Parts: sequence; C-alpha cells; structure tokens
Amino acid sequence: MTQHTLARSLPDRHSSRPQERRVARRLVDVAAKRAVPLHWTSLLSVVSLTCLTVLTITGVVLLAFYDRSTDTVIYDGSYALLQGVPVSRAYASTLHISLDVPGGLLVRQTHHWAALVLPASLLLQLLSTFFTAGFRRPRHWSWVLLFVTFFLALGAGWSGYGLPDDQLAGTGLKIAEGIVIGIPFIGTRLSFLFFGGEFPGNAIEHMYWLHVLVIPVLLAAVLALRLWLAAQRPPPQLPGLGRTQLTVVGLPLRAIAVRATGLAFVTTGVLVLLGGLMTVNPIWIHGPADPASSSSGSQPDWYTGFLDGSLRLVPSGWEVEFLGHTIPLAVLVPQAVVGIFLGVVLLWPFLESRATRDRDPHHMLQRPREHPVRTAFGVAGLVFFIALWAAGATDIVTHVFGVAFEHQVVALRAVVLLGPLIAFPVTVQLCRALAAAERDQVLDGVESGRILRGAEGGFTESHIPLRPERAAIVARGRQ
Repeated sequence: MTQHTLARSLPDRHSSRPQERRVARRLVDVAAKRAVPLHWTSLLSVVSLTCLTVLTITGVVLLAFYDRSTDTVIYDGSYALLQGVPVSRAYASTLHISLDVPGGLLVRQTHHWAALVLPASLLLQLLSTFFTAGFRRPRHWSWVLLFVTFFLALGAGWSGYGLPDDQLAGTGLKIAEGIVIGIPFIGTRLSFLFFGGEFPGNAIEHMYWLHVLVIPVLLAAVLALRLWLAAQRPPPQLPGLGRTQLTVVGLPLRAIAVRATGLAFVTTGVLVLLGGLMTVNPIWIHGPADPASSSSGSQPDWYTGFLDGSLRLVPSGWEVEFLGHTIPLAVLVPQAVVGIFLGVVLLWPFLESRATRDRDPHHMLQRPREHPVRTAFGVAGLVFFIALWAAGATDIVTHVFGVAFEHQVVALRAVVLLGPLIAFPVTVQLCRALAAAERDQVLDGVESGRILRGAEGGFTESHIPLRPERAAIVARGRQ
C-alpha cells in the first residue's frame, strides 16, 4: 500500500467528512425515491404514531401539575360541591388541572381521547395485517412487535385510568384486586406486592411509574425495533399489474411522507376537537375514590371491555375447593380462555408456517378471499372477541334500551360458543364463491348490460374483457 493510498484511506477529518456527507445525502436521496405502495391500510400506522405523539406532548404537560401522592387533604378548589371534602392529593391535583389551570381540561381530555383512539388504530392494523397475510416471513417478528405494541397501549391506558383516584378509578382497581386475589396459591401475595399492603395501598404510585416511565420506554424500544425491521426489507404490497415479489409499484417515499404529514395534522385536529367538545371522564361527578364503596355504573374503557365481558358470561359462584384453597373458576376460566385466544393470535405466524410448511419469504400480500381457511379463522376469532366485548356493556344496554340483563347474558353465551362455529363455514363458502366469480370474469369477461338478439331469435348478453389491472390481481392472488 502506497502512502497516497494509505492517506486516502485514513479517516482524516478534512477529507473524509465531505465524502461522508455526500454518501449520507445520496442515501437520503435514494430513500426518498424509494417506492412505497399506496393503500388505505398503511395510513393506520400514521394515526397510531400521531396518537402516540399527542399522548407524549399532553402527558408531559399534565406531569407538571399532577401529584401522585395519596395523602389526604381538604379540597379548597373552585368546584363548590367538593369544597371541604377530604380527598387525596392525586384527586385534588387532577381537579385542579381540569377546572383551575387554563386549558388544563382541554389538555387532559385530549390526552384521554388519544388514549382511546390509539388501541383502535392498532387493532385495525392487526386486523388488516392478518387478513392480508402481512405476518408471513420475513415479517413474522413485525407481527409479534405490533401485537406487543397493542398490549403495551392497553397497559398504558389501564395504568392511566387509575391515576385520577376518583370513584370510577377506585372501582376499577377493586375489580383488578379481585382478579389478582383469585389466582390460586399466589394471588394474595401478588396483590400485596402490587398494592403495597391492604387495598388500596400504594397502587397510585406504582401505576404512576408504570404509566410515565416503564411502559413509555418499552413502547419506544418496540417501535424502534419495528421500524428497523421494516427498513431491512421492501414494503409489502397487494397483487396488481406490474407488481412482483421484487418489483414494488407505488409512490416515492417523499410523496408518501407529505400525505402522512397531512393525515397527522388532521388526526391531531380531530383529537383536539374531541378534547374540547366531548366530555370524557368527568371526575368531579364521580367524586373521590372510597375503598369502602363501589360504583354500580362503573365501566372500563372500551379496549378492556372484552376482559370484563368474559367475567360476566360465567355463572357466578362457580368455585371448587383444592388443598384447602378455594379456586374461583368464575374468575380463572374466562381469563384462561381469553389468554389462550390471545396467545394463538400472537403466535399465529409461527403456527401457520408450521401447519403449511411455508418457510419462503413473501413480499406480496394476499387478499382474504383467496385463502378462505385463514380468513374463516380470523372471522371466527373476531366474532368471539366482539361477543366478549359486547358482554362488557350489558348493564349499559339494560339501562338505555331496557333489555333484561339475564336475557343478554344467555344470548351472548350462545354467540360466544356457537358464533365462531357458524362464522367459520359461512366465511369459507363466501370466500370461495367470490374467488370463483372472479375467475369466471377472467374467462368470460364482465357483463356489459347490453342484450343482443341473435339471428335465430335468441337473446344473449354481451361481455367485455376484464380490465388488465383487475385480471392481474386475480391471477396473482395466490402468490
């Protein structure tokens, strides 16, 4: 190696930095021109990231005024109905944010609405990814990370649900305590560990750190890892004209970024409007938490309704004695069933890959109708989930519509047990019928609506060839 070559290879700060900047600019330019498929499902990730951003900004603002202490103080704020009432510092500070801090109620309600929208967008992402087979190799770990993100969002919402220390939050904590205590042999110890003693203990302080530190750090790590995995491979795309496993048809990344930015602003605006116009969690009406009482009108946030619903569908008093311990099957069985269901969803990419012996990488998505069995499993699971979720609102339905609680429970038990069994074959037949109709259109064309009379006096309808774009989708639907 000559001296000139060696000098050029050394990381001299004067010569290498301009070259590094040129390489960086070239990489950024290549990334900006990278084709990205345009489909409405890809916008769901923008909604999720926007909700996370809004949650972070509003959460930092709320931290400046919130007091996590459960020490008792006498309320002397602007809400006249509670003046002179003993409340916790956490509840008093939340009232102060809502009623005394300028813009505090807007920030707090925007934070709450973003926490409600985030699980919805993540759930829609899971559904769209499942029904289009976006979980197949090499994206199986991305599916796992998306599922973990969904449950971290649920954990963040649940932990934030209890921080105001109002009666609604206290009732929710009491239900959580009952579920934990119901775990055989270790339930009481786990309850004392979480609550720091007898209920309510130090639950607020524990949930505070879970909400503001532990879960946000885990969420950031999971999202960073998922973005890193996405950057290692071409984006998935649905079948279409000119699209192959190696050829991506779409818009440049910079054009997608412009659209995503616009959607992010729209999403932020909608969340702020909801926070300013739609009242959510009015803690001044609920009153401070009281461990000695519970609210009959308490409801969990929508994203945990399926857990509450699973408990409502089980016969009350269902328990057995074992080794001197009472095993509350009315608590354990529904939670175990839900746990198995969620475990199957989490591990589905690996279960399907093992069942089909498919180890090949796939960059093309699949339409639900082309794979009726997988779609049928998805629809059956969705029916099961929706039935549990609906069971969590039986008391509200009774109050609003006057439908007897007992009748709802009987009907929903039937839906939970029989609904998936009925949905599966119906979905299979529907997918096969749709796929067969498309194949007939490829062969015979599409009905034009023009009726022609032949020389022998008979009538026929003329057909026109299927558009090339549509024919390509049908032809490549099973890739």
